[in-house]
Amino acid sequence: MVEQDKNKRGKPNGEAEAAPLPDEHITVVEDALPGGDVQEVRVVSPEKRIRELEEALSAAEKKAEECYQQFLRSRADFENLRRRVNKEREEFLHFAGETLVASLLPVLDNFERALESPGEELNAFLTGVEMIYRQLKDVLAQEGLEAISAVGQEFDPTRHEAVAYEPGGEQPPNTIIAELRRGYTFRGKVLRPALVKVAKESET
Repeated sequence: MVEQDKNKRGKPNGEAEAAPLPDEHITVVEDALPGGDVQEVRVVSPEKRIRELEEALSAAEKKAEECYQQFLRSRADFENLRRRVNKEREEFLHFAGETLVASLLPVLDNFERALESPGEELNAFLTGVEMIYRQLKDVLAQEGLEAISAVGQEFDPTRHEAVAYEPGGEQPPNTIIAELRRGYTFRGKVLRPALVKVAKESET
């Protein structure tokens, strides 16, 4: 190939002297073969290329700094949120039983009145205590407390705790024949299993 540069000038002795090239210039490249086409190629000077790379690097560093600062702000926001959530959780756990305790206050009031004025008749006193007992059961039931069925039911180790096995007579084996302590569930979860006696096969 034969390369011809449009940015050439002559020296005093007649020789061509290369002029300083601008940032971008056109170089004419002629195909050395006969009938070859003439092409113009845009050439970028190394100085301009270096400036472009420096500008790109500067922009990338600025973007990286912005992302880092955004990361620091996000981390600070997350820490603040975590501390606030932990504080709210502690407050919730601390006052979780407040509603239940408030609903039990009328029951406590009735017990106090019954003890202050037991009455002359024992039956009347027992009737009052029974009313308070029902009131207490209703309050706990509204909160999700339920008694576990026991006597006459088939023994279930997830809901019952057997403390004795006795011949059940007409009761089929593995049937609960007595309840020694009532069990309860709270919102579907076993809070306390029932202590029971279970029928076993009669010895022959």
